[in-house]
Amino acid sequence: MRAFLLGIVSLCLLVSTGTAAQMYGHLETEQLPPHLRDRGEGMPTSMFGTYVQKGQFLVYPFFEYYRDHNLEYAPDEFGQTEDQDYRGKYEAFEGILFLSYGITDRLAIEIEGAIIKATLETSPDDPSGLPVKLEESGVGDVEGQIRYRWNRERADFPEFFSYFETVGPTQDEGSLIGTSEWELKLGTGVVRGFSWGTMTARVAVEYAVDAEDFALGEAAVEYLRRLSSHWRVYGGVEGTQDEASVVAEVQYHFSRHAFAKVNSGFGVTSKATDWAPEAGVLFSF
Repeated sequence: MRAFLLGIVSLCLLVSTGTAAQMYGHLETEQLPPHLRDRGEGMPTSMFGTYVQKGQFLVYPFFEYYRDHNLEYAPDEFGQTEDQDYRGKYEAFEGILFLSYGITDRLAIEIEGAIIKATLETSPDDPSGLPVKLEESGVGDVEGQIRYRWNRERADFPEFFSYFETVGPTQDEGSLIGTSEWELKLGTGVVRGFSWGTMTARVAVEYAVDAEDFALGEAAVEYLRRLSSHWRVYGGVEGTQDEASVVAEVQYHFSRHAFAKVNSGFGVTSKATDWAPEAGVLFSF
């Protein structure tokens, strides 16, 4: 984790030094039609308020923290026999690297990998024999996406996009971190820009290969607003089934080739993570 953070700082210094003469704001979109001034001409990525254009390569190293005072778990998920649900205290620190490339003006690919350190304090009512505290660190989720834009947004018609995501197994079954089986997700969404901001809605279905189980995946409604050539704000509600969170983000575009992203998610249902702040710097080449 320390090496990951040092890598982020080094990359920030390198890009900042190389673009010191270009400290003008990255969001120079005044010349675009009103419905594109918030987001530009790029297609949506899986990152909040982030878009990629043809031939553009995005590199986003970031750090995320999770805290949840009532994480739901079952002892049989960790090798015990008891299958009753309990609530424990969860905390995790995660370093993540996100990459995206615009192959054409309609097709883009993504890959994301993480390293994580997590702790779970089990419930005092849990009689299963699990330790009072479980700790684990290592490789977290590793996933890839193919994203396709069906059409370009017009002043009188929204933009539609779809994506296919694969999450690969990185840990054995019973691990506190990572994923233990292949997960496949297929989603679709719509984007529409207005004079007061840009709205996006999306929904996905997911399939767990080993369990042979289909389920409703993540759904979200998102709002994006360009305040100036330097500042952009985002707000959204996202969730999967009985887990829902509110997310707010601020972006500072300090260079033509980089901008800082700071956001935080707040759980609004009991099964959602209580608090999940994120911070990083996104670079475009």
